[in-house]
Amino acid sequence: MKYDICALGNALVDTQFMVSYEFLDSVGLEADQMTLVSAEEQNTITKKLEELGIESISDCGGSATNSLVAASSYGAACHHVCRVSQDDDGVRYLDSLKKANVYHKGYSEEELDLPTGKCLILVTPDAKRTMVSMLGVSAYMNANDLDLEAIANSKIFYIEGYMVTSDENFNAVIKVLDFLKDKNILKALSLSDPGIVNGFRDKFEKIESYGIDMVFGNDDEAQAFSGESELDKAIDYLKQKSFISLITTGSEGCIVVNENNSNIVSGVNIEPLDTNGAGDMFAGSFMYAYLQNIPLESCAKFSNYAASKIVETFGPRLSLEGYKEVKNNIQKY
Repeated sequence: MKYDICALGNALVDTQFMVSYEFLDSVGLEADQMTLVSAEEQNTITKKLEELGIESISDCGGSATNSLVAASSYGAACHHVCRVSQDDDGVRYLDSLKKANVYHKGYSEEELDLPTGKCLILVTPDAKRTMVSMLGVSAYMNANDLDLEAIANSKIFYIEGYMVTSDENFNAVIKVLDFLKDKNILKALSLSDPGIVNGFRDKFEKIESYGIDMVFGNDDEAQAFSGESELDKAIDYLKQKSFISLITTGSEGCIVVNENNSNIVSGVNIEPLDTNGAGDMFAGSFMYAYLQNIPLESCAKFSNYAASKIVETFGPRLSLEGYKEVKNNIQKY
């Protein structure tokens, strides 16, 4: 089968809460960042949330997953390389992919006594999201879990930046990049989190050395990737690169950097509720639009609009009707 986008990323069941900054302080979390924790540490935070009676919503998430669900909802053929266990969450996860028309190889041939990954997403009143991730079996996704035939039959191979945090995950990424050396397939990379970029810089540089075509990140991630403390200097750094850089800047929209030029693309004026998943929606929407041979600025405008719809929603995804409404607006841009 031919695919538009094949992504490699974590499979995490998300549970999302609205919390105060005081709560984040009480559990020692840094706002608007992602923290990797053990199952026990995550359970301690979950227990405190339950004791406070904070309501939540739960769905199958993961950064690359959210991007693929968006693109698939628009009509793209998508394949996901991820790993779940044969537990209740894992069964739910693969069923969720199937319902979204996102293809997947299936359960790993290696059985490990580890749960499917989970992520707590804590949203503060200013709509920023703080993530507490327990990767579980996802951290052990390796080269044996790859479907190289599916990847070879894709137009874009999309790498979730969180793949650098596990040696097994990173080695799987490198195996794919080695495999793609002589193939005409676009390679896209999400920076995912500024702390991850700073902490695993050597791995990001290794990925970049294979020749990336497209990089997605917000302003903080772009600064971390460039090693600069100011956005203007980060943009100057990215102008020297051969790949297209898409830098999201919150309510201001995004910046498209390509061929030694940068272009500010205005955002959509909305009342923000929750920024979780906005970057994922942007990336999935951009890749879909790009494959329709739409000009870069129009791709960015469409993606800004799509991301704004996520920011207006509590949770990282839209309803089927919501995705349909977004796609129907693509011609406006």
